[in-house]
Amino acid sequence: MSQLYLASSSPRRRELLTQIGLPFHIVPASVDETPQAGESAVAYVERLAREKALAGLHFLAQRADVCVLGADTAVVLDGRILGKPADRAEALGMLRALSGREHEVLTAVAVANRDRCEARVVSSCVTFRSVSMEEAERYWDTGEPHDKAGGYAIQGLAAVFVSRVEGSYSAVVGLPLCETAALLADFSIPCWQS
Repeated sequence: MSQLYLASSSPRRRELLTQIGLPFHIVPASVDETPQAGESAVAYVERLAREKALAGLHFLAQRADVCVLGADTAVVLDGRILGKPADRAEALGMLRALSGREHEVLTAVAVANRDRCEARVVSSCVTFRSVSMEEAERYWDTGEPHDKAGGYAIQGLAAVFVSRVEGSYSAVVGLPLCETAALLADFSIPCWQS
């Protein structure tokens, strides 16, 4: 069986892979996350997941029997990708825009080995209750939204803003476990390893 590597520094993705009993190693995979001109949100997250997996595979060039998993998540509101906020003002603007509305969260997962690279994209719908400006400011002050797509973490303190989730909760966190397990099975890597 191939050794699994995760091309991500995300603690959430590490926790999710551990949750389904997968031993893995971390591999660096730095990619440019700038959306390309005219690129749809679905194409964007899939491209980044593939690029991360392939960058990790390139880093492991001296190792033959490896699989690398890459993933990317984007919050999409009115067709616009809300990335990680650059500063307080941008984060507060994102929370104001998401307040009282539903938005789409897209997460792509890709697995690559020396022969192929396969990917899946999962769409989930998240609904926020109304969020006051005072709450948004207090949330920013916690430090949690600083490096989160859309300026919030559903598995953290921002859970109080979420009134409904349709689709995969784990995908909103950062890794769609059902689709990830199926994809890894296609590469002969089973869940629940001892």
